Amino acid sequence: MALVPCQVLRAAILLSYCSILCNYKAIDMPAHQTYGGSWKFLTFIDLCPVCFPSMQVIQAVFFGICVLTDLSSLLTRGNDNQEQERQLKKLISLRDWMMAVLAFPVGVFVVTMFWSIYIYDRELVYPKLLDNFIPAWLNHGMHTTVLPFVLIEMRTTHHQYPSRSCGLAAVCTFAVGYILWVCWIHHVTGVWVYPLLEHLSPGVKIIFFAAVTVIINVFYLVGEVLNNYIWDTQK
Repeated sequence: MALVPCQVLRAAILLSYCSILCNYKAIDMPAHQTYGGSWKFLTFIDLCPVCFPSMQVIQAVFFGICVLTDLSSLLTRGNDNQEQERQLKKLISLRDWMMAVLAFPVGVFVVTMFWSIYIYDRELVYPKLLDNFIPAWLNHGMHTTVLPFVLIEMRTTHHQYPSRSCGLAAVCTFAVGYILWVCWIHHVTGVWVYPLLEHLSPGVKIIFFAAVTVIINVFYLVGEVLNNYIWDTQK
């Protein structure tokens, strides 16, 4: 028996993400007042369930659906109402789809890319100036805890992945959508969301965006393989 029920873990993770989002939104940062606000940063989008506007949003929405699924499962247990069963199955399908297409690949991508670039040259992705606005614990809440949380979810719950073609198509749509959003913000403001892009020539930017899309797709495949490995082994 698990030391902590997975339902309790999900509720705790959801509360932590809500706390991170509230604290982040409460910060009086100049970037929040410019075009696109917080939604131009993939990190923020990922914490709630949106694809690229914020990693934090994606994760928060995903775990919110997980908690809602747990509550619905508890309420319908022992109930023969077929309509409620259908609704519960839809919730589970949505939860699994979000895990496969958004929560895992985008979450892992943000953590690995952020810290890789940060270690190389933090000014390219997280200028030292931000330390005056964002405390260290909040930075780790946005860029570090996402990975262990999503791995815990994968280890405690089996998720049904969509067909590989549909999954990869959805991931590509998300990636291209966010890239277009970043380009549009530059078109309107003349400033790139991420300082790294200021140093790349137009041709290199195209290669960079293509590489980003490929990497996110690779992480989708990694999630699928890892999920199958964990639960096939269990069976």
